Amino acid sequence: MLYGYAGTILRINLSRGEIVKKALAPEMADNYLGGRGFIARMLYDEIPLDIDPMGADNIFLAATGPLSGHFLPASGKTHFGTKSPANGGYADSNMGGHFGPALKYAGYDVLVLTGKAAEPSLLFIEDDRVEIRPAAEYWTMGAIACETRLKKDLGDDFQIITIGPAGENKVRFACISHDFGRQAGRTGLGMVLGTKNIKAVAVKGTGSLPVFNVEGAYAKGKEAFRLVSAKPGFKGWTPEGTAGITDWVNQVGAFPTRNFQTSYAEHHTSINGKAVIEKLKITDKACFCCPTPCGKYGHTKTVLGSAYVEGPEYETIALLGGNCLLPSIEDVAYANYVCDELGIDTISAGAVAGWAIEAYEKGILTQKEVGREIQFGDLDSVVFLLQQMSSREGIGELLAEGVKIASQRLGRGSEAFAIHVKGLEWTGYECRNAPSMMLAYMTADIGAHHNRAWVLGHDMAGSAASVHDLISAGGGGKKRPKAAVSAESAKHVIASQHTRPLFDALGVCRLQLMELGFEVEHYAELYYLITGKKKTWPQLLDISERVWNLTRAFSIREMKEYGRSQDYPPPRFYTEPVPSGPNQGHYLNKAELDTLLDAYYQARGWDEDGIPTRATLIRVGLDDIVETMEAAKHGKVDH
Repeated sequence: MLYGYAGTILRINLSRGEIVKKALAPEMADNYLGGRGFIARMLYDEIPLDIDPMGADNIFLAATGPLSGHFLPASGKTHFGTKSPANGGYADSNMGGHFGPALKYAGYDVLVLTGKAAEPSLLFIEDDRVEIRPAAEYWTMGAIACETRLKKDLGDDFQIITIGPAGENKVRFACISHDFGRQAGRTGLGMVLGTKNIKAVAVKGTGSLPVFNVEGAYAKGKEAFRLVSAKPGFKGWTPEGTAGITDWVNQVGAFPTRNFQTSYAEHHTSINGKAVIEKLKITDKACFCCPTPCGKYGHTKTVLGSAYVEGPEYETIALLGGNCLLPSIEDVAYANYVCDELGIDTISAGAVAGWAIEAYEKGILTQKEVGREIQFGDLDSVVFLLQQMSSREGIGELLAEGVKIASQRLGRGSEAFAIHVKGLEWTGYECRNAPSMMLAYMTADIGAHHNRAWVLGHDMAGSAASVHDLISAGGGGKKRPKAAVSAESAKHVIASQHTRPLFDALGVCRLQLMELGFEVEHYAELYYLITGKKKTWPQLLDISERVWNLTRAFSIREMKEYGRSQDYPPPRFYTEPVPSGPNQGHYLNKAELDTLLDAYYQARGWDEDGIPTRATLIRVGLDDIVETMEAAKHGKVDH
């Protein structure tokens, strides 16, 4: 028996209407744990080379972890994966809420969707009963409105994921929505569901999960809740949630402002966590089994209308409030609501809108091309762009492609300020004076995302001045990372890249560790009590390292000329000094970025172009992909 798991993979071929239930292999669980680990292995094994991410041959995966749905803090995470619409490489995103536990209680660890439904459809899952139902009546509905309607039609005890009009219209950064404000926002997973004609998945599970040591797991779960609640930051963290870090990020000069032109926003106190509490908040909102509710459900009133919305969280504040310069938390919350209803990622949407407004201000985009005047700090401009993106109307046909493709098609120098890595728009930390965090963004496997490694605190330890001590005089960027400092940055980034994604494989939220300092040893003990498998925390990290190399290998196999050239940030970050704020004058030039990459590749056991070596692949337990990586190294993968 596979303790801790539901024990079944649910496969649905939408083209043929075939529904197959297959036992989860014990070796799969042992070697890849769950969640992100399952997704990485299954995508590598099952996706044919060179398929179109926007075509019916792409695969959509939803996966839970061994700790998902059990009695322990914040065990409600679900991981989703596919071949990336942004770049054709590896893509995944995770989401809180209640969907993952419901899927496990229905009897399934993984949901696999292949093919394309002949008409707009709903997947209905109630324990053993699995159906593909017509969903024409829900098509074109907003993501939140659709969930509300489905709750009414099916029952409030169903847990539902939906897409909005953006997913239906194949916007490359369309997201998956759930629980009236939780999103799997990154990498365009909502677009992939849209290409498969799936509007929603509704799940109700009434089963139980096998536990190796029920009494021990229950006692340890109770202890975990007690210990988390006793952490010094517990009471301080909950009231503002992630919005509470806004002032600190701005203070250290890492807050993206005006499409990352600078890194300090003068109006930050109007859009910070305190503003959320004073202007918006009605109540806290938590995910499954979570003692630290970071969600804030509230109400906003603006010149464009009013809305109930969960959020905004920090990333939304950074990319809509800072990057687009929206002046008030009410405006940010309203734009958040528009994104949620349309079904688009607030991070990518804010980055795309900021790019478009800057291009317009520079005269690169004309008023005729845009359809009207647009400007930073104007809610009406931002909402107009969001609606155009979602509908692919007018300028939205260009913007719906994301900043990388949009800037390549537009040209005219707009590529220099298209803020992304590997086609994925940058999240809420400006890094021209944060070498470790810059390296984390450069090497994140899905593109520019902070959730793989958050090491800004290492860069900013003590004060912003300490960053200056990390770099020596000389170089085009005024400062040059020392080799030793680059090695130190690489060490911190790699450690974080193993720790943070491990939670995505286990199926739990990382907040309790990262924000509250809940010790990692507890997770190893919980894993044993639930699964019966003894793995130390370092052994679990070894699995995370295996998965990291596998996701890199997937992108190397699928993307032509993948390697160092794909790991650079946008030109703005290595040619333009920060013009204002605490880090005025700073940037890292291209040679300095190469020094960071050299140190990182060496520490990872990859070659000078960022391809895992034979020795590394064998060491991490990926012997079966050695030959493919050798072929990729010599340009012999047949595309």
